[in-house]
Amino acid sequence: MKVLQEFKEFALRGNVIDMAVGIIIGGAFGTIVQSLVKDILLPPIGFLVGGIDFSSIRIVLREGVADAEPVAINIGVFLNNVISFAIVAVAVFALVKGINTLRRRMERGIEPDVAPAPPPWEGYLKDIRDAVVKGDVEPRR
Repeated sequence: MKVLQEFKEFALRGNVIDMAVGIIIGGAFGTIVQSLVKDILLPPIGFLVGGIDFSSIRIVLREGVADAEPVAINIGVFLNNVISFAIVAVAVFALVKGINTLRRRMERGIEPDVAPAPPPWEGYLKDIRDAVVKGDVEPRR
């Protein structure tokens, strides 16, 4: 029973729920980026370099025979994934940079622009010090 209670506390903790939401949204974002690369970015690039479909670029190591599929190194698929990764990395960088900028602005807003006034006793001590220096008051011994 104790293990079940510990798991319940862990699963319902705010950070775990936030992480789960992030993973789900990240998966959806990955699908969008994959479509962006495959369906929007690579066709014009392929057209500009001579009508090449990047996803079909591969090095065939062994042709397919009877029931066996061909063995090939899929360079085009790898290239699609590299471009997808680069887009996701740029998007995450922009997101983190925006969050850091917002955090710095919030921290500056919380901190006062003017130094706080010193406590009154500090002023009294300065007055006593100045009076002793002038000789108006004899220090106790």
